[in-house]
Amino acid sequence: MEPRANSPVIAMRGIAKVFRAGSIEHHALTDIHLDVRPGEFLAIAGPSGCGKTTLLSLMGLLDHPSGGEVRFEGVEAGQLGRVARSRLRNERIGYVFQAFNLISAMDVFDNVALPLTYRSGIGRRERRERVLRALEDVGMSHRARHYPAQLSGGQQQRVAVARALAGDPAILLADEPTGSLDLASGERIMALLGRLHAEGRTICVVTHEERFRGAADRIVRLLDGRLVDETSYAEWQREAGSGLDERQLAGSLP
Repeated sequence: MEPRANSPVIAMRGIAKVFRAGSIEHHALTDIHLDVRPGEFLAIAGPSGCGKTTLLSLMGLLDHPSGGEVRFEGVEAGQLGRVARSRLRNERIGYVFQAFNLISAMDVFDNVALPLTYRSGIGRRERRERVLRALEDVGMSHRARHYPAQLSGGQQQRVAVARALAGDPAILLADEPTGSLDLASGERIMALLGRLHAEGRTICVVTHEERFRGAADRIVRLLDGRLVDETSYAEWQREAGSGLDERQLAGSLP
């Protein structure tokens, strides 16, 4: 099915996620309704443990919801078999992890090329062109034959972004992309994502960084596994702040 131009890249309806350990249930997400539109820069914010990463993994088809429906470009993900789901994820979704997830035994070029090796119809020449173009986009082409251990954290994250971009995905999903970086490296990653968005990329970022306010078109907030409005979230901030000192508060709020 070809998506319509105005239709959401991702549409989530009534999403729930429950984790079970024996007789104990943890409701990580409850009744989530969320759309991501083409060309949008969406930030998902909230305190630690509120379900942000769980939500992003469902958006990226890395996990299955316990209830509700996820549609990707009009296709209901729950109706897809394992192979079709993997193909859709590989071809249409770029995922950037906080921990980079680069393979230490591979150089930068081969790390970026790896997802493309699972694509049918992409020959060696096209794969090389895509990798070099993605590395150029993130300013890392000069490090193509270096290994992850030879790079700074910020450089590794730029390589991770290049790996996500090489497949020309419909959406770029990033889980706390600046969370493990120093301030300067984090600023460079934010600037990179801002530039990619300005070029027309659809981006969704999970973050606790207040700095993403200026970059995102829209911010949605999670609290205890539910999407909440700004008023409810502000009330929670005041209540949380009354029991925390300034240093604790700074580390717990988005």
